[in-house]
Amino acid sequence: MIPFNKPYLTGKETTYIEDAVTSGKISGNGIFTKKCQFFFEKKYGFNKTLLTTSCTDALEMASILINIKAGDEVIMPSYTFVSTANAFVLRGANIIFADSKEEHPNIDETKIEGLITPKTKAIVVVHYAGHACEMDTIMAIALKHNLFVIEDAAQAIDSFYKGKALGSIGHLATFSFHETKNIISGEGGLLVINDEQFGDRAEIIWEKGTNRSAFFRGDVDKYGWVDVGSSFLPSDIISAFLYAQLENLLDIQQKRKAIWNTYYEQLKPLEKKGLVKLPKVPENSTNNAHMFYLVCNSNEDRKGLIKHLKANHIHAVFHYLSLHKSPFYIDKYEGEKLVNTDNFSEVLLRLPLYYELSRNMQEKIIQKINEYF
Repeated sequence: MIPFNKPYLTGKETTYIEDAVTSGKISGNGIFTKKCQFFFEKKYGFNKTLLTTSCTDALEMASILINIKAGDEVIMPSYTFVSTANAFVLRGANIIFADSKEEHPNIDETKIEGLITPKTKAIVVVHYAGHACEMDTIMAIALKHNLFVIEDAAQAIDSFYKGKALGSIGHLATFSFHETKNIISGEGGLLVINDEQFGDRAEIIWEKGTNRSAFFRGDVDKYGWVDVGSSFLPSDIISAFLYAQLENLLDIQQKRKAIWNTYYEQLKPLEKKGLVKLPKVPENSTNNAHMFYLVCNSNEDRKGLIKHLKANHIHAVFHYLSLHKSPFYIDKYEGEKLVNTDNFSEVLLRLPLYYELSRNMQEKIIQKINEYF
């Protein structure tokens, strides 16, 4: 079986884990945590970063930081993972779902302003497949209406919008290092704090609502409970694993992009025949090769292709189900039909893409896709 995903180890993960263990400190905010945070801040120009145990936790921290409370409204795409919404629902927010663009699952920026009310507190954008949303327009809308922008950049490491790293543009941003992402630590995430007003409080929320980090820096002579918070920081063992991955970021990205480009070039004839659509990278975005997907012409085509690939020992998978139609939210949703969101939920299919996908395996996948059509 050719799996949809296979976690890649660069070779130094266990070495760095052993280093963390022998250092005598494997709880949060250790040597490797600091190394990872410095890496992100230096390479991508992020103002301040905090590693978290997941992207979900980073989103929950963002929700706390902007003081989401019952009755607040948060605008976001419906075509996203449940964590994007849950982080704000947990604080009492009402989610206002926006449609995707016709040619891309990213939020349609032209639909955002019409959803803003006096209760709107924030816009959450999701850079689907590592492709940038139209951030200039979105930031201008946020400025006009005095709203916060949070970038859910779970899939968007090492991708850029007009030369700016994704995650560096909004007031806050979050990343994922889940095993399905380009850079992994099993589970793991990152909160990016671009707006300096949130820096000190973010550290407190990160450390269970205490000023413990300031104490260990020597900024205060004792620490105590000063705000709400939780245990959002990861063990330094997780950070050690992550740091080995970050050291190999360039190599991993080059390999993934080569695989993505092969898919694109060899499946282009199917698109020319009108049998599928290939990913459209937005004009102002780079492509970090997080995923390669096909947009089938119908749900029946997608089901048939999945079945055909499975019969040939290839695991291809669909992606998100529209959140506004989910069992939890369907009775709460009062908005318009989200035609593009529902279409992507019905017809988008993701193909295997991981570092150790060999040329022979990829050729088999492409051959079997062509065979089906």
